[in-house]
Amino acid sequence: MAEMTLPQYLLRNARQFPGRPALREKEKGIWQQWTWADYLDHVRAIALGLMSLGFQRDDKLALLSDNRPELYATMVAVQAVGGVPVPLYQDSIAHELQYVIDHADARFVYAEDQEQVDKVLDLKASLPKVERVIFDDPKGLRHYTDPLLLGLAALEERGRQRHREQPGLFEELVSRGRGEDLALICYTSGTTGTPKGAMISQANLAHAIRGLQEVEPYKSSDELLAYLPAAWVGDTFWSLAGALIVGSTVNCPERPETVLEDLREIGPHVLVAPPRIWENLVSAVQVKIDDASWVKRHLARALMPAGEEVARREMLKQPLSLRLRLLHALGEFFVFGPLRDHLGFRRTRFAYTGGAPLGPEIFLFFRAIGINLKQVYGQTEITGVSCVQRDGDVKLGTVGKPFPNTEVKLTEAGEVISRSPGVFLGYYKNPEATAATIRDGWLYSGDAAMFDHDGHLIVIDRAKDVTHLTDGTKFAPQYIENKLKFSPYIKEAVAVGQDRPYVAAMVNIDMENVGKWAERRKIAYTTYADLAQKPPVYDLIGQEVDRVNRDLPEGTRIQKYVLLPKELDPDDEEVTRTRKVRRGFVAKKYADIINALFSEAPSVAVTAVITYQDGRQATTHTELAIRTAGGAPRREPAAV
Repeated sequence: MAEMTLPQYLLRNARQFPGRPALREKEKGIWQQWTWADYLDHVRAIALGLMSLGFQRDDKLALLSDNRPELYATMVAVQAVGGVPVPLYQDSIAHELQYVIDHADARFVYAEDQEQVDKVLDLKASLPKVERVIFDDPKGLRHYTDPLLLGLAALEERGRQRHREQPGLFEELVSRGRGEDLALICYTSGTTGTPKGAMISQANLAHAIRGLQEVEPYKSSDELLAYLPAAWVGDTFWSLAGALIVGSTVNCPERPETVLEDLREIGPHVLVAPPRIWENLVSAVQVKIDDASWVKRHLARALMPAGEEVARREMLKQPLSLRLRLLHALGEFFVFGPLRDHLGFRRTRFAYTGGAPLGPEIFLFFRAIGINLKQVYGQTEITGVSCVQRDGDVKLGTVGKPFPNTEVKLTEAGEVISRSPGVFLGYYKNPEATAATIRDGWLYSGDAAMFDHDGHLIVIDRAKDVTHLTDGTKFAPQYIENKLKFSPYIKEAVAVGQDRPYVAAMVNIDMENVGKWAERRKIAYTTYADLAQKPPVYDLIGQEVDRVNRDLPEGTRIQKYVLLPKELDPDDEEVTRTRKVRRGFVAKKYADIINALFSEAPSVAVTAVITYQDGRQATTHTELAIRTAGGAPRREPAAV
């Protein structure tokens, strides 16, 4: 049986349940709805409109937009014509956009609003292949006269006129689609260099969704929340392919800033989020507990351990004592149930974390309050997901077992390799990288891992990041960093120590939470850098470092730490758009700080360049204190 394409699934849904809700978007506080019939109408109009502009099979269209119904409709419309959508990170800066749009050979660009249009027009001279820029929101664009520009409404009107002239054309185009057709080019985050364009086929998407459905029972009545960047394969997996294949309803928040509020209103049945989101939620809950009344604060602190113990015992499949059952029932009534409702998880059957390992403390926190959070594992190159934890078989620190249609094994060096129908077609215009990643049908992930005795995969870190100290002690930086980020006061951390005598850490404080903490103690501050260098703040972070050290093997405990004067920022190329640390870049940029951490120096002078959202830059000069962690084993610093 031939594999169906996403446009073909859309036609199926529009015929089977035309009046059911397919997409919603919150606009000015009111949820606006598209039925499946509406979805089809917009896709058909956009597809035929693109054809009227000369858009042809295999042409590329880059998309620069927040999560909106029009974004998903445009992606499906491009596929219906036989073209290829290329979603971009909407917060990308100029040179990142220029590289991807030009490398992808995009002839057309979909830009949501004036902000995104301005980005593209500013790059016009360096984008010679771009012939049209299609915008959705006309606000602020009335006096723009560039011939590249065309409103989405005008494009759809052209398409509807074409449909009136050739009423069966769209269905004919969709019927030509095949499973082997290229569905999209998804550019990787580029942790070690230039982003690569992963070519994902229609069959890749269908097999990936089908593999997950064999594990989890999804329903057409399920509500999803689309808030992750469309350029991240996780959003394509759930909000585009998953919704079309299963027939679920996708809800788009009003703005990125209103996601948590909209999450509470929707109460999605299925939610996926990268570790950063779960970390932020834990931080927000912990701060709210600290700010709560005496009764609520003490109830939470008294009953939370019972929730964690129940969650831990259930994962270990151990029996619960009567006392523990009673404490958990009290916790469910007074703490866990109200927390789930407050966060928007009252109806959530499945919640997933993926994209990077999630710290065990954070994972356990959500399991403790009754959220069915599970770890998934995969890469863009395997269409998002290849392993998932099953209900009733969730183990702390693992990513579960492979999908039914996926083989996973380890090389002699401990690298994860996978084989499945979800393995991508290769990197666009990069045969060398393709050959290095796919060998004999196996996808080489670059991740170091091992299997436990029950067949669960345990991902340690990126293979290239697992390193050792001068005495040969091995350590995985990401494991230490995740434990640090469980703290509500730590937003980001970078553990260093390769070929050094001990482990040290560079820490980003969480400005919002540390700021509230300082205000409660009447500690005055002006800027992020000023707050980070306050001695009481260093003491606060020192307590968090000591907490982490208690759980670490003695040889890998953090001996020294420093609080950075600015947040690691994707605009400064220190982290990717998916918040993964660019370790090589950070090691070079912060070499002076790292060297000072492994010396006897009590402080280090730094000059930092801060890039603002509008592209402006500012230079700051700061003297950073270097602290020795309490309880860490004392080792001699290396000669600098």
